[in-house]
Amino acid sequence: MFLPLKDSNPLKVIPYQLVTLTIIVLCGGTFVWQLLLPDPAAETVALSFGAIPAVLFDHAQLPPELALIPAEATVLTSMFLHAGWLHIGGNMLYLWVFGDNIEDSMGHVRFAIFYLLCGVAAVLAHAVIYPQSVDPLIGASGAISGVLGAYLLLHPKVRVVALVMFKFPLPLPLPAYVVLGSWIVLQFVNVYTDGAVPSRGGTAWWAHIGGFVAGMLLIVPMRRKHVKLFDRERY
Repeated sequence: MFLPLKDSNPLKVIPYQLVTLTIIVLCGGTFVWQLLLPDPAAETVALSFGAIPAVLFDHAQLPPELALIPAEATVLTSMFLHAGWLHIGGNMLYLWVFGDNIEDSMGHVRFAIFYLLCGVAAVLAHAVIYPQSVDPLIGASGAISGVLGAYLLLHPKVRVVALVMFKFPLPLPLPAYVVLGSWIVLQFVNVYTDGAVPSRGGTAWWAHIGGFVAGMLLIVPMRRKHVKLFDRERY
């Protein structure tokens, strides 16, 4: 519906978004590594390091040659794998546009913890809904959804330049609550239009929803004391 390009929300405390950039570099480097793998090895990486709900909840087991790390560790490793150019490109764009201000609101270390917690919540939300699924969940979408939830709670009126998808892409300055509010509504719509069980290679909509809710909840205690919720400034 909307593709964010940039916001007009300057940093107030930190000089630069070091953690946000580090995550982008890690995800980008991991994706390049995935691209260099032959097809069978790429599938092995997804199965070994992606989060598989049935394996997490002991409903299934990976063959020994694929069980390279404990199942619990895949909750973290899955966040740095991606399935294609559109997958990683969209995720990193959203993180770049919105991540810096959330990092600014709590500092580098707490933001790193916040990001990982949102990612864990996203994986668990998907796994609880589909506990028997044997398809690996990969991608930073869930953790980044937490960033979006936090941004909506902190800066709902900040102007975001976004491409609006009409017959042709049209860049418009819109309030963050329009861009992010429509995004989360779309996730719920997709849950019911995609069917009860996600198809292999499909999108984990419940992971997006779980991460978004986690971000809204975690930003309250994790933000700096002087950072207000529902900032009224538009910039």
